Amino acid sequence: MKAAIFVEPNRIVLDDKKIPDVGPLDALIRVTTTTICGTDVHILKGEYPVARGLTIGHEPVGVIEKLGSAVQGYTEGQRVIAGAITPSGYSNACLCGCHSQDGAGTRHGFRPMGGWRFGNTIDGAQAEYLLVPDAMTNLAPIPDALSDEQVLMCPDIMSTGFSGAESGKVRIGDVVAVFAQGPIGLCATAGARLMGATTIIAVDSIPSRMEIAKRMGADHVVDFSKVDPVEEIMRLTDGRGVDVAIEALGRQQTFEAALRVLRPGGTLSSLGVYSEDLSIPLGPFLAGLGDHTIVTSLCPGGKERMRRLMDVIASSRLDTSPLVTHRFRLDDIEAAYDLFANQRDGVLKVAITP
Repeated sequence: MKAAIFVEPNRIVLDDKKIPDVGPLDALIRVTTTTICGTDVHILKGEYPVARGLTIGHEPVGVIEKLGSAVQGYTEGQRVIAGAITPSGYSNACLCGCHSQDGAGTRHGFRPMGGWRFGNTIDGAQAEYLLVPDAMTNLAPIPDALSDEQVLMCPDIMSTGFSGAESGKVRIGDVVAVFAQGPIGLCATAGARLMGATTIIAVDSIPSRMEIAKRMGADHVVDFSKVDPVEEIMRLTDGRGVDVAIEALGRQQTFEAALRVLRPGGTLSSLGVYSEDLSIPLGPFLAGLGDHTIVTSLCPGGKERMRRLMDVIASSRLDTSPLVTHRFRLDDIEAAYDLFANQRDGVLKVAITP
């Protein structure tokens, strides 16, 4: 099969690989659509370490090609998705209710990113075939009425973005600021709206993204290239600050800005993947006396999470189609990486079809 393989920093290439063997609890899916994530760009640049020769990608949509001997409740030929995070269902983390952290802190040592296995610790989805471990925990059937592209955001982008609002415990009537309106930030904006926020302030500088933010639920958009976003958010909230600030970029500047706009007792919900140490400034942190909450989230996975997200799409509560801006064949994935990593031509997400 063809697969996008990490060779070394700044080199992901399309090459041939053996189709995986299927174990008793596994399922082999034929990938029909996948995409490139910002985390894949961190891998490409060498900012997040993975093994050389690993197939990259963690957002699969496909058809079951072969089921393991112990897998029940599915049929070959069935359309399915699997989350970017693939919990086993029986680890200590899962049994504590923290499915995303399945595998972190085992007796074999700490493994960053918990239950993120595709394109991290096992071969991923940017290939013609993908082996899904613990299939009965992770495979979610796709409703017949939904297309591949309609559910393409569910495995990661939608799940991660929504988790920013969920972990921040957004309530009815809340004021929420979302820093950065990339695909995850846009889904965080939509998630805050679905959870009941009545004032949502989106921060970015790219006009097309700010326009989509309005369609996803933002009441105000702040262009940080024209105004100081902290000052503008405080102006919009009459000096009160926001109940929840969601950081969706992974940089010191946006993290600090999110902290500065919190009301006393507010929550900073961090979604960014950080490649450098963070500093918490004394003033905005109110010397540790502000009753602030800082929470982090890793994309929730598992079949029930995927079912719920597909139900959001099927019920027309959210339209993620504006997020897919470009389409490539798997044969052209190196060109897709070049476009996506350099953020050219207004790219948000690319759909990759083998």
